[in-house]
Amino acid sequence: MNIVVLGAQWGDEGKGKIVDLLTPNFSVVGRYQGGHNAGHTVYVRGQKYVLHLIPSGILHPGVSCLIGNGVVVDPAALFAEIDMLAGLGIDVEGRLFISDRAHLILPYHRELDVLSEARRGERKIGTTSRGIGPAYEDKIGRRGVRLSDLHDAAGLVELVRENVHARNQIIRDTHLDWQDVHATLVAQGQRMLRWAVDGSLFLHQAMREGRRVLFEGAQGTMLDIDHGTYPFVTSSNASVGGVCTGLGVPPQAIGGVLGVAKAYATRVGEGPFVTELHDALGERLRETGHEYGASTGRPRRCGWYDAVAVRYAARVNGIGALALTKLDVLDGLETINVAVAYRVDGRQVDEFPSALPAGATIEPVYESWPGWTTPTKGATQYDQLPAAAQRYIARLEEVSGVPVGLVSTGSDRDETIIRADRPLAGWISR
Repeated sequence: MNIVVLGAQWGDEGKGKIVDLLTPNFSVVGRYQGGHNAGHTVYVRGQKYVLHLIPSGILHPGVSCLIGNGVVVDPAALFAEIDMLAGLGIDVEGRLFISDRAHLILPYHRELDVLSEARRGERKIGTTSRGIGPAYEDKIGRRGVRLSDLHDAAGLVELVRENVHARNQIIRDTHLDWQDVHATLVAQGQRMLRWAVDGSLFLHQAMREGRRVLFEGAQGTMLDIDHGTYPFVTSSNASVGGVCTGLGVPPQAIGGVLGVAKAYATRVGEGPFVTELHDALGERLRETGHEYGASTGRPRRCGWYDAVAVRYAARVNGIGALALTKLDVLDGLETINVAVAYRVDGRQVDEFPSALPAGATIEPVYESWPGWTTPTKGATQYDQLPAAAQRYIARLEEVSGVPVGLVSTGSDRDETIIRADRPLAGWISR
């Protein structure tokens, strides 16, 4: 059975650990969207790995990892990641593949990203300024450079020359030489092209041979370009639809959808965040949970669990089970709040709004639950959790509308509970 692992909140939910944990049950891991703005952190026996482009399954020998056509790839960032892994004893050769339909991030994309944010002023999105958005803009504008274009010498010259000329029309205080960009790209292609495959065909053949595939998403549903808190979103489809378009597989290839959600909530960058805490408690969650971006180091905004947002993510994605992460961060709190609805201009709203007007008064409707003093960190069996923690999880299942199949009680892959009586256990045993 093939399953999808995706974010049910605003990203940074701990998908890297979950993918790494589940990978031994699969033969292939395919990343379907985003770029190196993602940061998937995995701890294995105390060693920290931070992955931005390469699927988290790469840490397991014998597993094939595919970067799909829905991903935008910065060659320099990719090489840096491969070299980092090599330095830690992880060899990607023969196991890493890149769809030849994947679009490339070029130097002028980063410049345009910075310029776009500056022009927005107070309406800035809070991007990582790594060129992700402009690369997707070129893709939609039908002027992007794909990995397969590196095979076409004459066509590549035209593409690069036209795009650099357009850049020079926008950024006039400096001049970029298209020939320098082209030469760099040709040199990078000499290394990249050996990993190029027809990604859709690669997965089709793997599934036909009976090999199971784990589909890995980046960011989270609430940052999806169509279904997130637009315009404060990423530039790709982080929701389940991105699997089909970003990897070239049919919907029936997906056997189950695992949504990953923290036991509280965080967000990076700008945009609405109804349960955000602006006090010492929010700072406590940030410090205890080490809530700083894996890609940028930016402090994350922290708040209580938002069941309205997770219910919405469950509906959009067809989430069949939740992986609840960072439960241990709540250890020692006297009271834990859960947002079960919103109050918008005095009117209670139970479903996530398609738009949250800037001038509206939006407040969370909270339920309060007693905390626990017995540590949950490191627990590997559900009955090891304090009774109050079990009651909290049971209530999250009720208000989110999805069973919790996995509970993470620490950063290491071994600090995890997989519940035998919930869907995930059945999915990975098939």
